[in-house]
Amino acid sequence: MPVTPRSERCPACQALDATWTRLRVCLNCGWVACSDDSPHQHGRAHYLETDHPVVGALEPGSTWKWCYVHRREV
Repeated sequence: MPVTPRSERCPACQALDATWTRLRVCLNCGWVACSDDSPHQHGRAHYLETDHPVVGALEPGSTWKWCYVHRREV
């Protein structure tokens, strides 16, 4: 079942007035956060806080997904 992204930006980066490289969406809850190649890695922080292991790219048409548990694309 697809999730609905909660935002179009990384709220944590916005609060810091920071920029991000790419955005990821948690496929468990829809939380949007910056990617691991962004300075603050809020997507990884979300995984560590929630144990929600799989994220997708927040880019139109993308099917890319990443599993933090297995550290690989799925």
